[in-house]
Amino acid sequence: MSRKMIHAAVVAALLTAPAAPALARPDPAPASQSASVSIDKARIDAALKAMVDSGRAVGVSALVWQDGRERYFGTAGMADREAGKPMRRDTLVQIFSMTKPVTGVALMQLWEQGKFGLDDPLSRYLPEFAGVQVIDGKGGLRPPARPIVIRDLLRHTAGFSYGMRDTAADAAFKAADPLGLRNDLTEFGRRLAKVPLMYDPGERWSYSAAVDVQALLVEKLSGQPFEAYVKAHILDPLGMKDTGWTQPESAFSRLAAVYNKGADGKLAKEDPAETRRMNFDPTRRMTMGGAGLVASIDDYARFTRMLLGGGTLDGVQILRPSTVRLMATDQLDPRVTDRWWLPSKGSVGFGLDFAVRVKQPRTAAENRGAVGEFFWDGRDSTLFWVDPVNRLTAVFFVQTFPFDGTLHHDLRAAVYGPDYLGPKGD
Repeated sequence: MSRKMIHAAVVAALLTAPAAPALARPDPAPASQSASVSIDKARIDAALKAMVDSGRAVGVSALVWQDGRERYFGTAGMADREAGKPMRRDTLVQIFSMTKPVTGVALMQLWEQGKFGLDDPLSRYLPEFAGVQVIDGKGGLRPPARPIVIRDLLRHTAGFSYGMRDTAADAAFKAADPLGLRNDLTEFGRRLAKVPLMYDPGERWSYSAAVDVQALLVEKLSGQPFEAYVKAHILDPLGMKDTGWTQPESAFSRLAAVYNKGADGKLAKEDPAETRRMNFDPTRRMTMGGAGLVASIDDYARFTRMLLGGGTLDGVQILRPSTVRLMATDQLDPRVTDRWWLPSKGSVGFGLDFAVRVKQPRTAAENRGAVGEFFWDGRDSTLFWVDPVNRLTAVFFVQTFPFDGTLHHDLRAAVYGPDYLGPKGD
């Protein structure tokens, strides 16, 4: 899979306690359902070490904040095994699709300013999408049943491809190469608008280039280049000084190497030239909304802490609390039953650029978490989540490709405890 095409992903229910008899002392609720999460440093340390010892990762780090203070930071292994560089707090990693929520926040800032409505047709602002067509099973084209609306971009229901499947629409996407690094976002939009949709807008959930369309929309509505807008309105206000699409050459020595798993199951270092293309190539014109950011773990934790704080961190307001709640609320109509690999992430729906947990974990194989949490991850197995119930946020850095969901399962079990279920959903 091309590095531009981004990743794939991993694997919920209600427990009820019998009512206590009249006048009897009620049995206490199981601790896994009622108790606030208590961070066990030794348990997380052991989980990170096991990830490296098992050969699933070369280097990992994790950072957990709860109740307004750091509760855990730890590392295991190497950022660059061949160069002898350990995983450190200031190590930089490519976060791939963890870029997407940053783009969503940028767009929702403009929504708060009244620049657009969530149910406005996309073509009102980007006219190149007015003539988009849907491809049928025989390769024929037809107009969509309804227009793409901006809400579709934010919840992956627009019908766009990402070039990740074996369909006619994916073949057309690959041929058009809209996310080529020599294209700017305007050229990206021109090319993508000519690629047929995979299905009618609103019909299915399908991971796609929709977040890159969000980035183009930010440019159109703000009048600023997307990268400059995000820097001025999110990264700089939050003090995310190490984060960006464009990195200085001096930062390359801090960048973790990417390790690709071979057919033998062993991790081999990716050619550094491939890594340089995304963030250290001065001829790059593309700034993707769906990927491309490099960050330090403390920087990305500031972004997640802002979300946990209802849009504000250290007195700096990035979004209103009501906007964060809207983004963290499931936006998928129950009729949207075709959700591709989204169910592999557990008992989740999808909000505006976040997966949202809607029910308790159903099986031991499902990731631990609390109803109401929202999260996303990245192609090289990075992860973050925001858990309002436990006033907690966590960030996990690693550079393992293909995506390895077992790392997430083990980290969450270490943070919450393997039997944690959290509160019941609706």
